[in-house]
Amino acid sequence: MVAKPSGGMQRILKFSLLLTALYIAATLFFGLRAHSLALISEAGHNVSDFAALGLSFVAVWLQTRPATDTRTFGYQRAGVLAGFVNALSLMVLAAWILIAAIGRFFHPVTVEPHLMMIVAAAGVLMNGAIAALLYKFSGDVNIRSVFLHMLGDTISTAAVIVGGFLIQLTHLQWIDPVLSVIISGMILLSSWGIVKETLHILLEGTPKSLDLGEIRAAMQSIEGVVNVHDLHIWSLTSQSHALACHVQVIEMQLADSETVLERLNHELRDHHGIHHTTIQIEVTDCPTVDGCSSPPVPDVIDGHSHHHHGAGGHSHSHAH
Repeated sequence: MVAKPSGGMQRILKFSLLLTALYIAATLFFGLRAHSLALISEAGHNVSDFAALGLSFVAVWLQTRPATDTRTFGYQRAGVLAGFVNALSLMVLAAWILIAAIGRFFHPVTVEPHLMMIVAAAGVLMNGAIAALLYKFSGDVNIRSVFLHMLGDTISTAAVIVGGFLIQLTHLQWIDPVLSVIISGMILLSSWGIVKETLHILLEGTPKSLDLGEIRAAMQSIEGVVNVHDLHIWSLTSQSHALACHVQVIEMQLADSETVLERLNHELRDHHGIHHTTIQIEVTDCPTVDGCSSPPVPDVIDGHSHHHHGAGGHSHSHAH
């Protein structure tokens, strides 16, 4: 089963892109008119938000495309890749903020608190609204990366309002870089979690929510199953998992092996949430090398190769 992105997800991303584009245009216009570097910088910062939203939208669109002979799983990984790129870009942005903040401790810059608070208030409203809309779909790692991006912006712009107010009261300019250090630390922490999760999926790691030993034991507890080996479980997306394995069974009729296969798929689908399975049924255990099935060795007779396979069959299923 392939989890298709919903139309609601795409509509929210379109609306978020439009809202962000309008905010960028407004801050750039008023920044140039008022000769305010703060406003122009805010416009530049929100370009990164627009890029993150745009990348996620393209990934969601790609995920709706059907599988082909050259892309047999379709483009399901597009969302994972987008989440990885977005999270990396967040880490780079956080590192830039951290370096700039450290520089301001040595070379203080006088900020305009009134302008800070006005721009930040508008940013809180926009980023907060987008984050709230995206939260519904944050189970998807691609959308979660953008949600964290927008949530981080909401928190950072809210902190700017507080910072502007404190600077106005105390005239202490170091408050601004201190806030920047705290904000960059929060962004680094949240984005690192996304990087680890997406990298684990891209490297075909076993899903964090599943226990390989537990699943093997559950499969081996089914009547007729002798052994489960060459077991691999990986993620197509953060919410879609696949499994491939060899299952050794007792001597039985073909119809009985089909019953065993149905029970295996029922266990995997209904108790572990694995809908895409490739299971090879064997009567005799095939040789393995480092936990993986070794290929059959051909016997060369009169210049012709003859392969010898163990008894059994190969079953591929998409459980629904």
